[in-house]
Amino acid sequence: MSLVKQLILAICLFLLIAFSGSFLVSLESSRNQLQTQLRSHAQDAATALGLSLTPHVQDPAMVELMVSSIFDSGYFARIRVYAVSDGQVIVERVRSLDETKAPDWFVRLVNLQEQTGDAIIMNGWQQFARVEVVSHPQFALNKLWDSALGTLAWLVVCGLFSALLGALLLKRQLMPLMSMADQAEAITRREYRTLPRIPRTPELKHVVMAMNQMVGKLKTLFEEEAAQTEHYRRQAYHDALTDLPNRLSFDHTLAAALTSTESLEGHLLGLRISDLNKINQQLGGARTDALLKSIGTQLKALQEAHPSWLCCRSRGGEFLILAPGSNLESVQAVTEQLAIQTAALEALTELHEQQPLEFGIAGYRIGDDSKQLLGRVDQAMTESSLSGTSIKPGYKPASEDDQTLNNAHEWRSLLEQALKDFQFTLHFQPVLQGADLKQLLHQKLLVRMRSADGQLMMAGQFLPWVERLGLSAAFDRCMVGLALSHLQRHPGPLALSITNDTLHSAENRKQIRQLLEQHRNEAAHLTLEVDARYLQNCDDLASLAQDLRPLSVQLGLQHFGRQLSLIGELALIGLSYLKIESSFIRDLDTESDKHLYLEALVRTAQRIDLLLIAEQVQSQGEIAALKAAGIEAMQGRALAEPGEWKTEGNT
Repeated sequence: MSLVKQLILAICLFLLIAFSGSFLVSLESSRNQLQTQLRSHAQDAATALGLSLTPHVQDPAMVELMVSSIFDSGYFARIRVYAVSDGQVIVERVRSLDETKAPDWFVRLVNLQEQTGDAIIMNGWQQFARVEVVSHPQFALNKLWDSALGTLAWLVVCGLFSALLGALLLKRQLMPLMSMADQAEAITRREYRTLPRIPRTPELKHVVMAMNQMVGKLKTLFEEEAAQTEHYRRQAYHDALTDLPNRLSFDHTLAAALTSTESLEGHLLGLRISDLNKINQQLGGARTDALLKSIGTQLKALQEAHPSWLCCRSRGGEFLILAPGSNLESVQAVTEQLAIQTAALEALTELHEQQPLEFGIAGYRIGDDSKQLLGRVDQAMTESSLSGTSIKPGYKPASEDDQTLNNAHEWRSLLEQALKDFQFTLHFQPVLQGADLKQLLHQKLLVRMRSADGQLMMAGQFLPWVERLGLSAAFDRCMVGLALSHLQRHPGPLALSITNDTLHSAENRKQIRQLLEQHRNEAAHLTLEVDARYLQNCDDLASLAQDLRPLSVQLGLQHFGRQLSLIGELALIGLSYLKIESSFIRDLDTESDKHLYLEALVRTAQRIDLLLIAEQVQSQGEIAALKAAGIEAMQGRALAEPGEWKTEGNT
């Protein structure tokens, strides 16, 4: 029972005791007073009636009339006139004592007895008759009953008012305690937040300040651990001069992009400063380093504009840009703009020889060989040429027999029809956890779509066009609807990715929330996953978590690994898990340089009790290496191939 209810019950009990005691004391006092009044009333009535009957003692009719007139006033139980000599009754009127509105239990409790008065009727100098008057206690009982009801009503009103006022005051005083309880529950959900309002009550003030200090220490600890882990990552995967990812980071990301069927197809851009040694001799080492830093600054701006891309310094004066999900037109526009900006750098304009910049574009598909792809982009850079003062980048397509749609109108028609008729095929891949990887954490929903010729397309082929054509919000609503429909038939934990547009649009989040509210039972099994590469801050992610929490929908972060600076903020949100980007996992068993960073990431996640899941695990060697690093939840082809729902084995 809550403290407020206990307080209300105590107030009611206290008022009941107070009312009972007050009533009993008042009853005893009132009963003695009323009995005296009844006795006096009976005696006065008897005396008055005796005097009135003396002149008419020989007239029985008049005696009876006078007795009846007094008796009919209703204040008497009995009036009797009888002869003194032989006791013969001359006149008698009697009324029942049950004529009262007070209940029987109250009458028995009061025990108010009738009172008697008498007088002598004289006939000359002789006593002729005696008048006996008995007062009726009905009116005294009614008065006591009304008084008791009035007292009870007043005490009930006072009790209700006191209970309400006490509950409000107690609730106000206990708000800091409730906030601390919420704060403690939030810690169990991996949300570490402080209470901004400090109560004035000294005892509560001390407790709240202690809780805030503890949460602040935890957050600081997480941030320090994350900063140390980020330091390890930058040492291993960043170029010190340009502050861009280095060739090792690029190789890992490229390998993951080419081996996963869930990755997006796209293009690889190359930028090269030819004959860097000669430029270094002309400009000097300091100015050459400044030139490389300037190009790095431009590429970092490009990285911020396209969070899913990876811009890196490969070696010397060569830079590579991996652009998954890009189309040729947008990549050519980006390359031309980058060429203009780079060619305009002061250090390059001072060179007296031919423009040393080379740009190239090479397309790639899932399954391509990384060496062949790098060869294509190298050849494309070699074939770049000058057209006046502008640089025309070379281009090498992924293949010459490209049969996929390239026309935006055709893609829009195909996608809009699929969204309208829910013409998507759902595939599922289990996410397993435990030392033996036998326990199902959830099923990851993967979407496929039929092309115009009936071929089943992977998500990486059509998702870029979904984003490019502004259909992301409609696509997310469609996928959530399909997931809820599936959960109606097959209840169980299910994870579904949502796009960047839904994450960063309040209106899109509202529409998703309304859809989930209509299917609360099914939504309780759902986990929505957000792409960590698009996180610049955690404000929108926190808003989404707040919207989903009343619906019991969980929230996860996928493709995580480069955003460790946000780990302190992520600890406050209450995520269910982090899925580690596949580039940090690929060939983990053979590339020892990845172990230090991954182990640091595991330690950081363990400190905030956050589950880590390795995504796109491709080999048994990677599984063993991940277990050794402390990661016991995984998803990938090495565990189970994606496929359509099978009742057996998925129940």
